[in-house]
Amino acid sequence: MQRSDKDKPEEASAQGAPQKAYRNPDFLESSPARSLRILSEYVEPDARFKHYKIDDTIIFFGSARILPREEAERRLEEARSKGDDLTVAQRNLEMSRYYEDTRELARRLTEWSKSLQQDDRRFVVCSGGGPGIMEAANRGASEAKGLNIGLNISLPMEQIDNPYISRELNFEFHYFFMRKFWFAYLAKAVVVMPGGFGTLDEFFELLTLVQTGKIRKHMPVVLFGSQYWSEVINLEALERYGTINAEDLELFFRTDSVDEAFDFITDQLTSYALDIPGPRL
Repeated sequence: MQRSDKDKPEEASAQGAPQKAYRNPDFLESSPARSLRILSEYVEPDARFKHYKIDDTIIFFGSARILPREEAERRLEEARSKGDDLTVAQRNLEMSRYYEDTRELARRLTEWSKSLQQDDRRFVVCSGGGPGIMEAANRGASEAKGLNIGLNISLPMEQIDNPYISRELNFEFHYFFMRKFWFAYLAKAVVVMPGGFGTLDEFFELLTLVQTGKIRKHMPVVLFGSQYWSEVINLEALERYGTINAEDLELFFRTDSVDEAFDFITDQLTSYALDIPGPRL
């Protein structure tokens, strides 16, 4: 098979002066350098996390499409004034509760984390860096005046990093699997809000790693939004048909309450993670 120009190592410049490989963008963006690009998405974040003394995180997953309540109310009023069909606007307003719950939970967890007597930064809120639930998590942490993390990713449809991420901890990934590694490696707790394919992918992959023992650390997982999740996925059916064990349904905690989620996460972190700082699987 004929190789493309991108697959060919760069030759010496026309001027005759050799070019350092690490300064050669044609080489770095070529197929032979893929391993270097992958490695860079491990080494550079690792260096930054160590510099800012980030020991571990609380991850928030959820839909990028869920609006803040204020914006959802504005859109509903606009639809009413134009005489438009209100179905979508009313649904957006109903779903906006999850944005506000995420925002409140992230704020309270950040305040709790900041109250701990630790030199390094513990249990830092981390999201996928985009809009919707991700924005709400970063926003809540920011309102508590805490550093927070955004692990953004380049997508064919543009995903813009939200404005609430701490500038020092705003990342942009190319490889999904490297982004997922940093979610799992740093996480000491996970909150899964209503979401679509991406949220389902992240939730089930994480559960699989815990179920199979590939993640050995204690990992409290909150599945937030009982009605939503009971309609979207019938987890009990998996146990009924024998494709998972009954105890696998205990790998996560279901709730609709910010208070319950906060108490569950802080109790679990205090019992299992407070004295064991640092990233691990």
